[in-house]
Amino acid sequence: MRQTAQYADKISDHPHPSWFDAVLFRGKVTLLQLRRSVQDGLSHETDRYPRANELVDRSIIAESITPIWTAAEPSEQYLLAGKAHNLRIILRRLNGIEVPPNGTFSFWKQLGRVTRRRGFVAGREVREGCIIPNIGGGLCQLSNALYDAALSAGFEIVERHAHSRVIPGSLAEVDRDATVFWNYVDLRFRSPEGFRIEAFLTGDSLIVRFRGTPRLRLHQIGRAVRAVGPSKAFSDAAELHSCVTCNTQDCFRHVPPTSRETSFGRAAFLVDDYWPEFDRYLDSIKRESDLLCLPLDGRQYGKSNYAWGTDSFRQVNQHRLFTLYRSHRSRRLAHQGAARQRALLANYERLAHLYSKYLTYEVTHVTLMQQLLPYLWREGHLGGRTFDVLMTSLPMQTLQDRLDAAAALHPESMTLADFRADRQLVQAETEALQQARRIVTPHTEIARLFPDKAMLIDWEIPKLKRNPSESLNSPAFLFPAATVGRKGAYELREALQGLNMSLAITGPMLEAADFWRGVNVRLGRFSDWMGNTAAVVLPAFIEHQPRRLLEAVAHGVPVIASTACGLENVSGVISVQPGDVDSLRAALMRLLPAS
Repeated sequence: MRQTAQYADKISDHPHPSWFDAVLFRGKVTLLQLRRSVQDGLSHETDRYPRANELVDRSIIAESITPIWTAAEPSEQYLLAGKAHNLRIILRRLNGIEVPPNGTFSFWKQLGRVTRRRGFVAGREVREGCIIPNIGGGLCQLSNALYDAALSAGFEIVERHAHSRVIPGSLAEVDRDATVFWNYVDLRFRSPEGFRIEAFLTGDSLIVRFRGTPRLRLHQIGRAVRAVGPSKAFSDAAELHSCVTCNTQDCFRHVPPTSRETSFGRAAFLVDDYWPEFDRYLDSIKRESDLLCLPLDGRQYGKSNYAWGTDSFRQVNQHRLFTLYRSHRSRRLAHQGAARQRALLANYERLAHLYSKYLTYEVTHVTLMQQLLPYLWREGHLGGRTFDVLMTSLPMQTLQDRLDAAAALHPESMTLADFRADRQLVQAETEALQQARRIVTPHTEIARLFPDKAMLIDWEIPKLKRNPSESLNSPAFLFPAATVGRKGAYELREALQGLNMSLAITGPMLEAADFWRGVNVRLGRFSDWMGNTAAVVLPAFIEHQPRRLLEAVAHGVPVIASTACGLENVSGVISVQPGDVDSLRAALMRLLPAS
């Protein structure tokens, strides 16, 4: 193990730090940093490694889990929030990198210098026997975890430095810590085999994980380190003082109570297309200090698809140019198909990126719509925070499994197998949903998938604006969707065979031009059929926004819907299982008009 020069943060003999100590410290640091820069420039020992996926399926060979929120003093919580924010930034350069065989990992080479310009804020740092607020403070928790995992994996430790003082409850108490200070106090290790580093934040923990080929080693894999008792070897830990709680007012680092950060603890609400159910929910939980991000203030501009309530929010962020761009692009796309789905995902990613800049360190809780979730999770913006998901659809993995099952039933379908999302995106959503604090949805099927965390809210039954128009034709069943396999078109076609009943359809026929052969089909608008409809029928495999069915309920029209429509708690809805032709036919026969 390489030894560097004596630490520049050696504890002063003064009872508390002075300006002279700080100047002397800065001078020593500068010299040591220059020396390390020259050494690294001559040796070319380390490199910066890119993200890759070659080892993503390898075994986990080591893991370290440490808590983020450790300070007992409420006045220090803002520094822990700053630490979590600093970790979120730094992990974007670390999570998913793969180090080749015999490659040397260097903390600073990989992660770069900590500066305000990169977005780092004040966090907790141990210096000269004190816990002080400092830009980038808290990153030693990451270096500690990397060292702990490297030991567990049996890697060769090239360079490591222990802390001069110990924060109780940290890895330093069990001598598995590694302090870092740009750039001369580094952490470096290597392995004869290639390995992958996965590092991310949950709501309350930092998780560092190595994947690779298991090797003979002395330490147990997957060792989670939590708060442990004080160690005799570090009995001076009790001497640590914090600038936030210390009352030594003649110390130049003293932080007056009036200047301490107290604004952290805000909530952010990130929304997209308008859902009246979620708007009602947000109105019940928002606080004046919270912020709202939305594409456009729909009430201000008369756009009902973005008509979110914006009152009482301290900060409202709109994205008018993005909304205009998305609207223009959407009009040029087909209503169905893989190209449209890819465009939708690309737009969700852009919107998530726009919103992420408002997730400053003082935002400790986020409520967001599901379509933004995988992108914000993948880039680490939700780590170190609690978050609730406004669930608008089935999880992507469940949705694609459902489509696969339907495609197996109807291999002739032109639409059931036309698109599947990227594997990494599906995995990101799955991980994020596991970490979510709460799932909020009016959809009963979605709520059943999360029995321990789902909050089921009521559907919004629309108010009648006018009476439905009357028709002179005989009553018909109404299919309020495009003719596609996922809406249960195949099952409805089969169930209608032999029934002396016509079918009104309101959308395009995308499966085939002669799809409804054997069925008396009529075309028209949804509103034109409401006055003369025996029932509205939607036996879908997938249906996330059953707005037409809710409108039928408001008109008092019977509804036959699959459980995939999520309306089992709505009065007036007859539920059937997706793909069950027999139960669908029985429900249709119950509602046939008397001859």
